[in-house]
Amino acid sequence: MSDTETDAPSAPGGATPAPSSEPPLLAAAHGRRSRHTPVWFMRQAGRSLPEYAGVRGEGSILHAIKQPDVAAEITMQPVRRYGVDAAVLYSDIVVPPHAVGFGIDVAPGTGPVAERPLRARSDLDRLRPLEVDDVDYVVETVRRLTTLLPPDVPLLAFAGAPFTVGSYLVEGRPSRNYRFTKTMMRADPSLFHDLMDRLATSAITFVDAQLSAGAAAFQLFDSWAGALSLADYRRFVLPHSTRVLHELRERHPDAPCVHFGIGCDHLLEAIHEAMPSVGPRILGLDWRTTITGARERLGADLVVQGNLDPALVLAGRTAALEGAERVLDDNADHPGHVFNLGHGVDQHSDPDVLHAVVDLVHERTAV
Repeated sequence: MSDTETDAPSAPGGATPAPSSEPPLLAAAHGRRSRHTPVWFMRQAGRSLPEYAGVRGEGSILHAIKQPDVAAEITMQPVRRYGVDAAVLYSDIVVPPHAVGFGIDVAPGTGPVAERPLRARSDLDRLRPLEVDDVDYVVETVRRLTTLLPPDVPLLAFAGAPFTVGSYLVEGRPSRNYRFTKTMMRADPSLFHDLMDRLATSAITFVDAQLSAGAAAFQLFDSWAGALSLADYRRFVLPHSTRVLHELRERHPDAPCVHFGIGCDHLLEAIHEAMPSVGPRILGLDWRTTITGARERLGADLVVQGNLDPALVLAGRTAALEGAERVLDDNADHPGHVFNLGHGVDQHSDPDVLHAVVDLVHERTAV
């Protein structure tokens, strides 16, 4: 019997258990039925909201993140507007390397850009170990949010997985073919593993700081792992993501972890393998992998997050709601489901459409 099955005992006489009184997202993470299926959206805070521009200010997103009052307000905006069941910290996966002075910023319209990419062993000197004081502004934002959020809306911490963050440092900008990253894997595997190890330590420190300050759960984004073959993922990435997730479980046994990547259907078993086998864990699915298919491959008690295609939100209310219905049908009333998109909210999304999706999921799954 799995730990998830143990968490959700049957009611006397085989009746459906009463809904858990805990926050819906935390109940779902344990496979326990709540008052409704929880909903949140990756990138729910940000450019898709008109109120965002009023507080964001000029300059890099990293500048806004360094202002706890601004970052806390932006984190709260989608909670107020949509009534989602979790807040996700307004931050960015390159905050840790930026904070230690590696030399990386987020260019508007482009994404993370490093003028001096990491291409040689000497470049590791610019990536010193992250210390909590380097991200004291993130810790302060988390502390403020714990006093602002409703009791049933937990705060999600997050970090970029070593491979995804490393790809930005090595490529120097977003890439389609990961030329320099894959070259380093083969030409200098020792350097690549040392880079992954350093970034794993950084991710652990970053998430640990957020959880210690009051965040209740976390997501590890390995957004670009799908660019790898299964063999390369297992050799070069899996050990380091495993270390992040397992060490954080040791430090925070009750904090649910979400592991997510894009285009990772061929890696699904390996990504799941990276997660701890004990305690609350959630496998994030993009829109390509069905919930039914994931459970057929990984077990009927699998807790999943996802997975409405973000493009359906852009297609309008009818398309988005029909797509949300299909996701709920695919989940088949399983209690271990966190409704989300199969990737982040596009900046051109209509907030009213997202609000309608939240209302639909809550109404259809209400107990």
